[in-house]
Amino acid sequence: MNVLLVEDDKRISDFVIKGLQENGFTVTLAENGATARDYITNSGWDIILMDIMLPDINGVELTKLVRYKKMHTPILMLSALGEADDKVNALDSGADDYLVKPFHFNELVSRINALTRRTKFNYSDKSAIYSCGPISINTDEHKVTSNGNVVELSPREYKLLLFLMENKNKVMPRTQILSNVWGINYDNNTNVVDVYISYLRNKMTIDTKVLQTIKGTGYILKEEE
Repeated sequence: MNVLLVEDDKRISDFVIKGLQENGFTVTLAENGATARDYITNSGWDIILMDIMLPDINGVELTKLVRYKKMHTPILMLSALGEADDKVNALDSGADDYLVKPFHFNELVSRINALTRRTKFNYSDKSAIYSCGPISINTDEHKVTSNGNVVELSPREYKLLLFLMENKNKVMPRTQILSNVWGINYDNNTNVVDVYISYLRNKMTIDTKVLQTIKGTGYILKEEE
């Protein structure tokens, strides 16, 4: 597995590189945002391990760049910033998971394996076009349309819609949506799923018959009968 590690703390990078190489990973280190940007632009990676606090371009901006370029490479944030707002900001920028420093190395490897498996499943041998009622997603072009109009979604909104589309006509519990779309252990009492469902409905101008709320359970993207 080809890993890009973006980390300016030599103590941490030495620890991560040594451990990953012992587990059979190939690791390339970028010690600042500018170097990371060049690597991201010119090379393909199985996963990117991204620090947030870098001396020039921060990890959140680099993550936005990756997603702007329509790259599906999984991004695992490694950061000392452990507040909920820091995690939400990173995940909304397009990161797939968030691990707070200091962390156990075994957990890092487990997160890497989980993210790469999920990405291969989501983007290998799957139809590039999904549709449900007035909504259509072209995953090759990363384009969403509703009622024939192109809709601009944030990375997290897109991931949520794609997950619901892949499971259309099935009720998706909130806990399952959190696990698959946000990728970290949120408090089950959080309303982040409900908030993003509202964003989707408003942006795509669809009603509750298409994107239905199942009271006490979750949501379903339903084909109109």
